[in-house]
Amino acid sequence: MTTRPTTFLLLAAVLLGSVVLSGCRGWRSEKTPIHPNLNMDFTQRFEEQEANPFFADGAAMRQPVEGTIARGYLRTSDNAPYYYGLNQDGSFVETSPLAINAEVLERGQERYNVYCTPCHGQAGDGAGIIMKGNGGQGYGYTPAPTYHDARLRGIEDGYLYSVITNGVRSMAGYAHQISPADRWAIVSYIRALQLSQYASAEDVPVPVRERLATYNPNVNPSN
Repeated sequence: MTTRPTTFLLLAAVLLGSVVLSGCRGWRSEKTPIHPNLNMDFTQRFEEQEANPFFADGAAMRQPVEGTIARGYLRTSDNAPYYYGLNQDGSFVETSPLAINAEVLERGQERYNVYCTPCHGQAGDGAGIIMKGNGGQGYGYTPAPTYHDARLRGIEDGYLYSVITNGVRSMAGYAHQISPADRWAIVSYIRALQLSQYASAEDVPVPVRERLATYNPNVNPSN
């Protein structure tokens, strides 16, 4: 059984603790805060472009170690055709290293429409809105070439890839915006555009020709 003095002491302790805790609320101490581990609170750091006397060149911003290659960006002479569109002798690769299928062409079309259509047009004829907008007057840019002239229809795939990567004349390169795989997909789609403008009936598979010959949109609009 708890005695009266003990109960009194417990109540007094609780009351005193409440007063102390409530009195601390909102107070600002003029004393220096206690930091048991100072290096966790006050680490030395440098802002961009600041000087740092620790290094011989006095610069805080450091360059990557020579030979550093970001993960996934290892490029050697063995894979130069894929990353640069070049053969071992420095000539352009004749054909794309990607296997051409419907998925690649659809990706190439999607990327082409984003990056190439404004200047080269949806048909690849150089009649994009940047070239033909403003009431047909354009906006003062160097005219984009058509992909359908004889020179570009006969040029190597590696050349088209290089132009997308590095740019040519007044066209800027898109190496930072478009991945190598997407650049090759665009090249493949450009070839499809070229073929579409010069294809003959014999280039269309026989089953497709037969279906088109009997096609009547008024009878079955869904086909």
